[in-house]
Amino acid sequence: MKDIIPPFEGFHRNAFQFLKDLSNNNNTAWFNANRERFQNELVIPARSFVTEIGEFFSRLNPSIRTAPKFNETLMRINKDMRFAKGEPYRNYFLVHFGRFKMDTEFYVFFESDSFQYGIFINNSGDNKDLFFSKNLTRYKKELCRIIERSAINRNFEFYDMKKEMILIDRIFDIKEHYDKLLTTKMILLQKSLPVHDKRIYSGDILIEAIQTFSILYPLYCFSVSSQPLRMITEFEENFGVVQVL
Repeated sequence: MKDIIPPFEGFHRNAFQFLKDLSNNNNTAWFNANRERFQNELVIPARSFVTEIGEFFSRLNPSIRTAPKFNETLMRINKDMRFAKGEPYRNYFLVHFGRFKMDTEFYVFFESDSFQYGIFINNSGDNKDLFFSKNLTRYKKELCRIIERSAINRNFEFYDMKKEMILIDRIFDIKEHYDKLLTTKMILLQKSLPVHDKRIYSGDILIEAIQTFSILYPLYCFSVSSQPLRMITEFEENFGVVQVL
């Protein structure tokens, strides 16, 4: 019998406490005893969120994966201990929307004390299906103009994702940070909410995520297409120029 995914009504209020408790008890025995909490407080609401926002992504770009499954849109919380050392579980939870592993993608990220959402841009130049590093120089003028006229500029935090997130600036500004974009291989542009923000626990966070991902979509186009301006034009014809934040 196929699992019934309930309507999304916000993330669970105990999700962050679960991650905090996991950080303090990161072992198999504790996790097995709390597996039902993990399902109820993180997995089920995340699957509901993915199911409902999936309609938006299917319209936005059908190549983006939207199945509410682990290894597609939900990152497994258990580590592969063949390749990892130390504690067996991640003390965070990631919901992400891309086409393949290490693709440029949109995400929602839970830590014990923070809720984050935005875009990860793979600027490594190592994948033939990703174009951000080339497009940064090829379309410098157009990219800067699009960012400056939109709500991307001065509305997002700018991080470099290495083994851990490294803050570059609390306020991303394309004039100030263009050169840094050139040299940052794994880019995060995101917004953060404290865990007491009521939007997280209501359907408002779905609307907030859709608006935010729509604003960031032109950057996605510069990453996944060798013809980003054409892709952005099609987006604006179908969705309009999104400037709400």
